[in-house]
Amino acid sequence: MSNADTHGDTKPTAFAQAMLDLRESAVLSGTEKRNLAICAIVAALWALLPLFSTGYILSLGISITIFAGLATSWTLFSGPTNYISLATAAFFGIGMYTVAGGVNLLPYPVLILIAAVAGALFAALIGLATLRISGVYFVIFSLGLAELVRQVVSWGQHVMGTSSGLYVLVDRSDSVFFWQLLVFTLVVFLVSWWIGRSRLGFALRIIGNDEVVAVHCGINTARAKVTLFIISSTFAAIAGALVAPRWSYVEPTLAFSPFLSFQVVIMSLLGGVHRLWGPLVGVIPFTIMWEFISAKFPSQTTLLLGVAFLLIVYFIPHGFVGLIEDFSRRRSGIWAALRSKWQAKGGGHE
Repeated sequence: MSNADTHGDTKPTAFAQAMLDLRESAVLSGTEKRNLAICAIVAALWALLPLFSTGYILSLGISITIFAGLATSWTLFSGPTNYISLATAAFFGIGMYTVAGGVNLLPYPVLILIAAVAGALFAALIGLATLRISGVYFVIFSLGLAELVRQVVSWGQHVMGTSSGLYVLVDRSDSVFFWQLLVFTLVVFLVSWWIGRSRLGFALRIIGNDEVVAVHCGINTARAKVTLFIISSTFAAIAGALVAPRWSYVEPTLAFSPFLSFQVVIMSLLGGVHRLWGPLVGVIPFTIMWEFISAKFPSQTTLLLGVAFLLIVYFIPHGFVGLIEDFSRRRSGIWAALRSKWQAKGGGHE
């Protein structure tokens, strides 16, 4: 009788606490409302790009949009946890090959859903097996993961006699591709924002600061990391599924290129990984700069990518966002010092 009463009391209490957490997360501060309004205005203006630009400008806009989604989804996991993942290409390629392999069998929207499920299941398997390691070991494993998947796919294509790659022919205009990718990026941004305000986001920030402390606080660190790794990787798989028809031709060296993983990491670090809007700040200048480098120095792209990584880590380790925040703090400190000096001279008295 007492056990039944105890369980009966616990369930309503847990439900009430969950509803309280949901209600609190739904309450927005004035700053959050202002930031969301700014983001909505910027997104609406960006959505007008296909109406005014075509050709190269629209192609550049598509690249910026997809990298903004990938960088934000990467920061969703690696930002709060400080786990540097180089596995983006593995999940991106899974999404591409899901569409490429089934484009003649199933409707395109269904393939996008299948790609998301495949990415989530693979991320769950990998996360449960590897997220107990950290530091350089996790970096090395994540880098090797994309190469492992690439080799497996290449072997599978060779066995099936399709080693030359697959064509992905879907009737979509560049404008439709742009709007699809914009919706995807906005969803990634909103999910990241919501997670950042949730208990999961708070737990992951503690894990990033000190995982031992997080364990002593009662946080299930393995479950929290795996959950966020699955969400982040699912977005990467969806991105691959959306981009596959844009590329028209898919082969393992393109779909699982480690170059993509490094690009996403560098863009995120350039902008700053400790603010949700940080990757957006890094994606735009880096994409434009990389378009120029690819056109002028096509044989040195790998070398220049490595140089860019070293320069960012050494000179701006906290990204553009860190520079902006440091400047803001210095300016506030200068104004505070001037105000104190003025008041000390009697300027604050009648």
